[in-house]
Amino acid sequence: MASGLGVALFSSAVFGLSGSFAKALLETGWTPGAAVTARLTGAALILAVPAIPALHGRWHQLRDNWLTVLLFGLIGVAACQLFYFNAVARLSVGVALLLEYLAPVLIVLWLWAASRKRPRPLTVAGTLLSLGGLVLVLDLTGAVKIDFIGVLWGIAAAVCLAIYFFITAKENDTLPPIVLASGGLMVGAVTMWLAAATGLLPMAFSTADTRLGPWTTPWWVALGGLVVLATVLAYVSGIVAARALGSKVASFVSLTEVLFAVIWAWLLLGELPGPIQLVGGLLIVGGVVLVRLDELRSPPGTGAERPGALDHANDVEPVP
Repeated sequence: MASGLGVALFSSAVFGLSGSFAKALLETGWTPGAAVTARLTGAALILAVPAIPALHGRWHQLRDNWLTVLLFGLIGVAACQLFYFNAVARLSVGVALLLEYLAPVLIVLWLWAASRKRPRPLTVAGTLLSLGGLVLVLDLTGAVKIDFIGVLWGIAAAVCLAIYFFITAKENDTLPPIVLASGGLMVGAVTMWLAAATGLLPMAFSTADTRLGPWTTPWWVALGGLVVLATVLAYVSGIVAARALGSKVASFVSLTEVLFAVIWAWLLLGELPGPIQLVGGLLIVGGVVLVRLDELRSPPGTGAERPGALDHANDVEPVP
């Protein structure tokens, strides 16, 4: 448990770097689409090295699970990351990530509306707490005006994350997690390149130096950190943590990613949400914790009452 907890915290820490590395590239002229495409392509190629042996020649596993891999790549990887990076381009890293973390709350609201059955009190309390935190994060009466286009991008990322949780709610024990991760990244990368080739996705790269904290670094340093640290190491360590702790405990620990993202953005970009936004962020995370706590109280087989759970063998969450 102790070693698994350490790995889970490490995974959250390196996942939290993604927004800072991406924003460093965006500020030099990269488009969000270019940053996502480069990230997915590099990570997919690296993860293919351990993924191919993990199949043990059973290529039919990919064929049997092609729809899962496709949806994971399109929604959980490509769309979720593209929307998040678009949010990061207009908002601080912390605020963009907090908006994406509203996904469990969106699931609760959808299930509530679809079933017309009110969730249990703890879930209702968590939902209201997170919505109240959202109001504070937006800081509507503050001196600093927030970019509402960026807010819409952040909420779109949360919607993609929520849809992905619904898609992966079906139990599936036949595909190794590392294979699903690599396959999903490959699907996401191909999708992004096709969208760029058809002109649907603006794609601009830059070789200008990036600024990370007190250092001026070549562009490939930020890109390498985005691919190797914030994607490959984050994915692999996340899978190890999920296997050691179980998906539910690991999902709780993953909430620390918001804290790490804020700290990294402060150290590397000089960004720090205002006091009101920080309080709102604590409320959002606190609300999600309450929803997750209610999940732990749900008896087996009541998937509709576990809005954010990934309870199958393929415990691979989308890359933030």
